Amino acid sequence: MSQEWKISGTYFEACNCDTTCPCIFLSDPTEDDCSVLVAWHIDEGKFNGVGLDNLNVALAVYSPGNMATTPWKAAVYFDDKASDSQKDALLQIFTGQAGGHMSRLITHVGQVLGISSVPMTYKAEGRKRRLQIAGVGESEIEALATGQGGAEITVENHPLCIAPGFPAVASKSKQLSYHDHGMNWEISGKNGLYSPFVYQGG
Repeated sequence: MSQEWKISGTYFEACNCDTTCPCIFLSDPTEDDCSVLVAWHIDEGKFNGVGLDNLNVALAVYSPGNMATTPWKAAVYFDDKASDSQKDALLQIFTGQAGGHMSRLITHVGQVLGISSVPMTYKAEGRKRRLQIAGVGESEIEALATGQGGAEITVENHPLCIAPGFPAVASKSKQLSYHDHGMNWEISGKNGLYSPFVYQGG
């Protein structure tokens, strides 16, 4: 059911594909499958009067083939700083129940492996982004060397997009470590992307 709400902040992702991940263009992953960890930091947000400022969310996804045609396995992580009402709001938003962009993205998920509340730390400093999920994993990326005229190298209007309406900055992972739900990833030197995001419903 669609409701009026809005959240905004920054997001980043890291996966096991080479830079830039072909999955975002609906092509096959470079390693035959795709393991990706997505992180969001909400700078400002409100859902039915519940404030969501300064909370973090993460999504771990495994797709055994083309991400546009192969159902994903996914695990959701919410910031343990969130109150019960905030957790309920985040659950509705990030599982697509509240409408908005996530309601379209979540249609790719074939199996939800778990939904957890854990301590999380998200840092955005210059060209770097970092996420730590206590007892689960961490991810760090850094933007590629600057492009023409010193500008960031960006990807725009790609069809499989976490943050529509914003150019995604092409990056490389310093580290992607994840150990949960029988999945064990230790990846570095692979794809990363980051940008602002805005999601809303109603």
